[in-house]
Amino acid sequence: MLRALTSTLRFPRPWRPLETRGCSSNPGAAGREIQVCALAGPDRGIAEILMNRPSARNALGNVFVSQLLEALAQLREDRQVRVLIFRSGVKGVFCAGADLKEREQMSEAEVGVFVQRLRGLMTEIASSAVMGLIETTRGLLPGAGGTQRLPRCLGVALAKELIFTGRRLSGAQAQALGLVNHAVAQNEKGNAAYHRARELAQEILPQAPTAVRLSKVAIDRGIEVDIASGMAIEGICYAQNIPTRDRLEGMAAFREKRLPRFVGE
Repeated sequence: MLRALTSTLRFPRPWRPLETRGCSSNPGAAGREIQVCALAGPDRGIAEILMNRPSARNALGNVFVSQLLEALAQLREDRQVRVLIFRSGVKGVFCAGADLKEREQMSEAEVGVFVQRLRGLMTEIASSAVMGLIETTRGLLPGAGGTQRLPRCLGVALAKELIFTGRRLSGAQAQALGLVNHAVAQNEKGNAAYHRARELAQEILPQAPTAVRLSKVAIDRGIEVDIASGMAIEGICYAQNIPTRDRLEGMAAFREKRLPRFVGE
């Protein structure tokens, strides 16, 4: 069983530097539907994916999905990125869901292929070794796979109720159900949720990056199996952390009563 678990676990891969897009220093990216920006200064290590398709309320079209997959693949390989924030560049909108106008022009075969890409996109976001944060004023990032993800989050009975009725939830209702961790009152600029996401990102940022990534692997994989197998997954992940410089740095900082200086190795 342990050998099978080891072969199926997907551990973080070595990273390459990020080619930032969408920052003020790169005005050529302004026309892209998906833009990537690595923050600087005290926020160094936080990256943002800006969704910017105002003509379709950030609907999930072919170009949008392709650029988002490209951005996620790039971020997965970047060693400097520790926290990822999704945000919208369209005021009052996070993501409208599938682009039904575009889908109407597809053949049945093309629809099947595209929906499969959406499932892959949601899986890529959920399983990314980078800690993912989703900033939204309207709800969760919608996409394919809801019949499988929602029951695992809320339980079968409540998931069926929400899916069968197509009910829309407010932020407060989503938080009460456990669909989102935080719901915040909107401010005049319409970016209160983004600021809350930044605050949470800043809490995660100083933590040991290898431990954070491996914790995500252990949680995501462990929740899919029985408790004994989950414990084995945790053991495999922790074994990956034992030889790291960050673990030794954390122990040294505790002993010397100082803040740790993690390097992600």
